[in-house]
Amino acid sequence: MDLNRPQWRRSSYSGPDGGNCVEVAPSSPAQVAFRDSKNPVQGRLTLCPSHYAQLLHTLKNL
Repeated sequence: MDLNRPQWRRSSYSGPDGGNCVEVAPSSPAQVAFRDSKNPVQGRLTLCPSHYAQLLHTLKNL
């Protein structure tokens, strides 16, 4: 894994032209990064894997 160039992936729920979506990538063994697919150069947030899993769990149960 190249830690300077994460492999971003988009949700399978995203439409063919991207739409409003979040992209996610492992940015290091201890961090998961995510960013806005509409504006990827704006920046990214990183969380440790356990906090990212907790975020996903919370969002799925809204």
